[in-house]
Amino acid sequence: MGHHLDMKIAPITYGIEEEYFLVDPETRGLVASVPTPFMAACRYRFGDNVQHEMQLPQVEVSTPILHDSAMARRELSELRAGVGAVATSMDMSLMAAGTHPLAAWDEQSHTSEARYDQLIDDYQMVGRRNLLSALHVHVSVPSHIDRVMLMNRLMPWLPIFLALSTSSPFWNRRDTGLLSYRQAAYDEWPRSGVPDAFDDEQQYASFIDLLATCGALRDGSFLWWAIRPSSRFPTLELRIADSCTRLDDALAIAALFRCLVRAHIRRPTLGLDRTALTRRVVDENRWRAKRYGTQASFIHERSRSLVGFDQALESMMKLVAPDADALHCESELAHASAISSRGTSAHHQLDLHQRLCEAGLSSDAALEGVVDWLVDTTAAVGAPASRVPTPRIIQPGCGAAKA
Repeated sequence: MGHHLDMKIAPITYGIEEEYFLVDPETRGLVASVPTPFMAACRYRFGDNVQHEMQLPQVEVSTPILHDSAMARRELSELRAGVGAVATSMDMSLMAAGTHPLAAWDEQSHTSEARYDQLIDDYQMVGRRNLLSALHVHVSVPSHIDRVMLMNRLMPWLPIFLALSTSSPFWNRRDTGLLSYRQAAYDEWPRSGVPDAFDDEQQYASFIDLLATCGALRDGSFLWWAIRPSSRFPTLELRIADSCTRLDDALAIAALFRCLVRAHIRRPTLGLDRTALTRRVVDENRWRAKRYGTQASFIHERSRSLVGFDQALESMMKLVAPDADALHCESELAHASAISSRGTSAHHQLDLHQRLCEAGLSSDAALEGVVDWLVDTTAAVGAPASRVPTPRIIQPGCGAAKA
């Protein structure tokens, strides 16, 4: 019977967007200025699949429409390697992480485009502090299914995707104590975090129209929630995840979200049990994922108890097992399960920083080593980089990081 239901499901295509930092290989900081030919060279090779980001030393890539996991690996690998090669040819390095450990937001310039100029003017310091990089995953939704109603049903699972992706423990040369400081910083923006439970797409559109009529925004792309129906494509867009340093982590999270969307299409009654508490419980669990990552315990509303991350992930895996089978992405989901035991990028950054400090480096010098690992691992589109780099500056002790 399950197989018969599967046959009725339209093909579930998807797309992946990644944001990267452009790093100065000598200082390990962000590049002071991006060479003018950089974007032209990227677009010569990849067309509009490479775009400017709001801050100058950032770049975004987007895959074409993906039909399977093998295509996703091929396309995202080519984008990382290709943009990375262009960067290298212009004395820059590519780095995938939610934040840059050494960068200071107040030293950066934003991209001079009408949209970004307006955002900076509207949001002032909040806009200028937006030195953050994310992973976004679009999954197609059949036209007969209301994307907002589907989004409501998926929302309790959002913290798991954040926990799996955490890559931003450092900000402004400091250990923040959070695994995803990016999510904390992004909460400064209006219309961010966990969206409200709108009745349907019509009510969602009415909200956008109200804000647009009153001059608060231009269109739905100015709703920066952790998940949203795309205003450009017939998709649901996952936006909660940090930019993943390891290619395999990004591919696993994208495959898992694709399977989760398919499971809720396959089972129309799944996730309908919602109360007035649900949104706030989801947001509380998002905080736990920001703070503790895969070591988080999540509040389970129905049982009024705590559920460990591994148990929550196991529940998701069991739920989407038929979809992973139908979409032939079992290996990607196996990797998602392995992230918990191996650790995310944030775990590795913190561990490496501590080990380099214990070896006698200053905190700043250890952070340079962290940046080297991030750059190497971003470029390793096959196996993750294993080299532990030696930072340029060696000083005794590991004092407090600079402000």
